[in-house]
Amino acid sequence: MTDQSPLYNTYARSEFAFDHGEGAWLVDARGERYLDFGGGIAVNALGHAHPHLVAALQEQAAKLWHVSNLYEIPEQTRLAGRLVDATFADRVFFTNSGAEALECAFKTARRYHYAKGNPERWRIISFEGAFHGRTIATIAAGGQPKYLEGFGPKVDGFDQVPFGDLEALKQAISEETAALVIEPIQGEGGIRVVASDFMRALRDLCDRNGLLLILDEVQSGVGRTGRFFAHEWSGIGPDIMAVAKAIGGGFPMGACLATEEAASGMVPGIHGTTYGGNPLAMSAGNAVLDIVLADGFFDGVNDRANRLKQGLASLVDRYPGVFEEVRGQGLMLGLKCVVSNVALVRQLYANHMLTVPAGDNVVRILPPLVITDEEIGVALDRLEAAAAELSQQSE
Repeated sequence: MTDQSPLYNTYARSEFAFDHGEGAWLVDARGERYLDFGGGIAVNALGHAHPHLVAALQEQAAKLWHVSNLYEIPEQTRLAGRLVDATFADRVFFTNSGAEALECAFKTARRYHYAKGNPERWRIISFEGAFHGRTIATIAAGGQPKYLEGFGPKVDGFDQVPFGDLEALKQAISEETAALVIEPIQGEGGIRVVASDFMRALRDLCDRNGLLLILDEVQSGVGRTGRFFAHEWSGIGPDIMAVAKAIGGGFPMGACLATEEAASGMVPGIHGTTYGGNPLAMSAGNAVLDIVLADGFFDGVNDRANRLKQGLASLVDRYPGVFEEVRGQGLMLGLKCVVSNVALVRQLYANHMLTVPAGDNVVRILPPLVITDEEIGVALDRLEAAAAELSQQSE
């Protein structure tokens, strides 16, 4: 974008402008095809223009777009029921984004303690390297200076502790602590997986201290790791969970899920949304669940993930001057780089492949969950070509 653009200058955009997509492929205005392993930052879980999603939205678009939450929305009730049936949750609140889902989660946790007669319990502990969104509250929860700079004093009520440091967490808990919030896999933070034993320790710590456990599964949820939600691998359940990205398959929507107990303070008039849960979004969400909750879908994700991860591990072995390690779970993978991760992303552009950079010098590998074996092979070939070119440049 040039300086003459009418848009806010908040994105350092690449030069690409895509015209259409199909499955794992995007096509630009010149007809050039790019293999999309960024997925709109883990949003397009079923690829581009999935026929079932397209049909669902077309059908709904011809009927009704918006009525507001002043009225019953049958497809909203249906989607909430399906999420409840498939998860730990008893209650669902629909939003338009992941940040809004986290805002609802924070309010739910604070309101729970208030309703129980403990208004002094309102602080929430998070972990360094986290990313929970771009609102004033969620950047405070994430705690990263680069997102906080220039927006005035950090919103009070959020305390960070080092990633994976259980003792520091125990020391941070006070009589004012209401909840903990954590991503089972830090996405923006560099595809850092929280160990299962740490997740179980968090659940135990919350139970013993009367705290609520909030999980941010905005990026790791809806099949991305080979389970419906990433926390299922550790065998624990949260009290509250924020969901977005893949749940709409590309249509903007999110959700805050909670147990009956955790949501007990959220009574009429306490929270609301104008667009959240609108008929278009609900048709998209139900269409996504039709696919990902079908028998055998997650088995297929895990099979494809194993093939891709093995191929990435081979690249790390053969190009130690470019790659350091493979991270992640399922099809939420990352390549920790020796070279600049931005340099790798750009070299992949030259090889007609799209990926997403992350913190800790990592490149995220986020293909559609319906990626084919042939497309995995193409991706590995293009990654190898980029690695070979970067190796030559460094000689």
